[in-house]
Amino acid sequence: MAIEQIASKEAFKSFIEKVEGQEGYRRPVAFGICRVDRGQKNRDKILQAVYPLINWNENFGSAAVFIAALQESGESVDFSASEQVFTINDAFIINALAAFAPFIPEAMGEAHKNVQVAATLAGIAEAEMLDDIYRFVILFEDTAPQSVESVYMKLYALSTGKAALRSVNLNGAFGILHNCAWFGNEPFELDWLRDNEIELKLNAAYPEIESVDKFPRYLQHIIPADNTRILDSAKVRMGAQLAAGTTVMPGASYINFNAGTTGSVMVEGRISSSAIVGPGSDVGGGASILGVLSGTNGNPVTIGENVLLGANSVTGIPLGDGCIVDAGIAVLEGTKFVISGRELEKIKEVNPDWDVEVEEENIFKGLELAGKNGIHFRQNSTTGQMIAMRSRREVKLNEELH
Repeated sequence: MAIEQIASKEAFKSFIEKVEGQEGYRRPVAFGICRVDRGQKNRDKILQAVYPLINWNENFGSAAVFIAALQESGESVDFSASEQVFTINDAFIINALAAFAPFIPEAMGEAHKNVQVAATLAGIAEAEMLDDIYRFVILFEDTAPQSVESVYMKLYALSTGKAALRSVNLNGAFGILHNCAWFGNEPFELDWLRDNEIELKLNAAYPEIESVDKFPRYLQHIIPADNTRILDSAKVRMGAQLAAGTTVMPGASYINFNAGTTGSVMVEGRISSSAIVGPGSDVGGGASILGVLSGTNGNPVTIGENVLLGANSVTGIPLGDGCIVDAGIAVLEGTKFVISGRELEKIKEVNPDWDVEVEEENIFKGLELAGKNGIHFRQNSTTGQMIAMRSRREVKLNEELH
């Protein structure tokens, strides 16, 4: 069976309605075509999946085309499944291009990127065998991933900003991905390297291993915004999300997967998994924002706008806008802070919904101050007492740098 070439956009619309009208049809949460890297020793092992484009809650007409192309090429699509992975063949490409025919003349620029993907695959198929390395991946639900291909699709969704941080189900992802030696964009099986170490080294063919990890680097897959700077590619992991204007300096900085920024941010410290930093904030040199596995009792940390985290400070609670954490101190859920009555009154002015009684000397655990605006966290250098007061300094990034 084959899809007859569609002659007009009106006929394309009717075709999509027919495909979506079949019994049990479900619009997918996400779909895309990827190229996979297979193991050098175990070809059945998928080491990574590279997507030129992912679709996340969008482009449902293209999804219908690809689903119809699968069905016409002999594949059975199970709409009751949470995810499915299909190997692409020539029949799939021919059928997809027949359905996309009215849009092919327009698909040379930014428009119709799914058409561009199909047309590019057709060119590859003409020049060489597809060789079982191109896959069509479809997610009908955002449940725990079942394949390397679906894990990468979700990492792409986060890093491209198509899915919000903390919104994607990555449960069990570490158990699905394989620990690889990374050389540029290519992953190597560690067992293969061990088996071939003598020959590779004597022939000067041993790869220059840059890292050993289950995740690749962000820049191996993602093109950042023009005004985003990453001075060391090792400092950002795939699955991180960087808003335009973010600067990641070398040294002690690091941004983990499912973490990142929502605006222009200076990053010279560590943003752990699940942590989010708001626009205009500065994560100082060596500062650490704790993740859900490192002292926050499972509560993800959000840093508000125009916040300054001093060098080598540690933050384990959410902070509101305009806060300052002095260098070298730890603001944790259980840390006790003393706030004078006068300073507490000033803090309440920028937190009008905070219902708290004012006393001459007020003692709060860090958790009680979580998410409050305009607090300056300090340590009395004479007594060692942890104190908090109304922030009097405006945190402002250099616009020329962001």
